[in-house]
Amino acid sequence: MKPVPHATSLRRAPVQRRSAERLTRILDACADLLDEVGYDDLSTRAVAQRAGVPIGSVYRFFGNKRQMADALAQRNLERFTARVTDRLKEAAGGWRAAMDAVLDEYLAMKRTAPGFSLVDFGNQIPVGARHAEPNHRVADRLTDLLSGYIDREPDEDLRRTFLIAVETADTLVHLAFRVAPEGDERIIEEAREMLRAYLARVLD
Repeated sequence: MKPVPHATSLRRAPVQRRSAERLTRILDACADLLDEVGYDDLSTRAVAQRAGVPIGSVYRFFGNKRQMADALAQRNLERFTARVTDRLKEAAGGWRAAMDAVLDEYLAMKRTAPGFSLVDFGNQIPVGARHAEPNHRVADRLTDLLSGYIDREPDEDLRRTFLIAVETADTLVHLAFRVAPEGDERIIEEAREMLRAYLARVLD
């Protein structure tokens, strides 16, 4: 099972600090507008107006709103990885603590990150190429991140284990947020127990 490459949607990567700050404003505006109007009514012109940049600045980075949303999904993954990494610096308790950190940070972003409810890591709306497979990217990122923490080789078996865990968590968390706006706690706890039972069989 080979790692899935990360999605790249930028026409041109920012080099100067001012260009990087402009890109940040564009993605922030995209995230806010996704919450306000949804993906179908999102437009590059509205993003440019919200970000306070010329429309040409948006097209300098993105050819269309689909690429912009995919870049937002990739930024979400980078921020999620950073948050989990910070949690793991203080966590103790082996893979169970790591699993809780991963699930807790995913839930926190689901509840607070602008645009995340539609885009998350790219699997809610048709963003990017079909072969990008966002959950594979998440599973690969977690395998690389957690293998050292749990003292396991990041081999094909571990990647498959984390892919199954990510797919399961993804499905049940989305169910929890369909049932309740902030996520039904009973469903979330059931998801946590299912993940613990599955991972215990593989990792203990």
